[in-house]
Amino acid sequence: MLDTLLILFFPFFMIFAAASDLVSMQISNKISLALMAGFMVFAVWMEMDLVTIGWHWAMFGIVLLVSFTLFAFNIVGGGDAKLAASASLWFGWEYTADYVLLFGYLGGLMALVILQLRAVPLPERVAEVPWIARLHSAKSGVPYGIALGAAALLVYPQTDWMQHVFQTARMP
Repeated sequence: MLDTLLILFFPFFMIFAAASDLVSMQISNKISLALMAGFMVFAVWMEMDLVTIGWHWAMFGIVLLVSFTLFAFNIVGGGDAKLAASASLWFGWEYTADYVLLFGYLGGLMALVILQLRAVPLPERVAEVPWIARLHSAKSGVPYGIALGAAALLVYPQTDWMQHVFQTARMP
């Protein structure tokens, strides 16, 4: 049962954050709080030692500090900053660099695509959909939560969390 929750919990919240950012250009604090609480529940369940938990929280703090510095310069949104830090809490020192590189690449690619699409007029029917009109507007930013979520989904299967599930599934 807990293995199933471990498989679904983190991806669910990352997908929810990406979808939320796409349609509203906002990521709720509740998502980041759920990811932080979920990390602690699963860390205790997997009997992660306190030193390892501490190192994961240290990575969270570093990513939060860097991302909020970017937020202060209006480079990223506050929800994006908190989501990146919360995901890094799950990835720790082993996988956060992969995550950051991947979301940087995916986010850059997504921004280029969105900028190209903004140069093309929307059909009237499509322009009437509020979230599409907002996304198409040059005044709005880029829903970077999509890149954060996609990168997380690509990195997560490599983590110790999922390796635990894979090993448990192999046991008779």
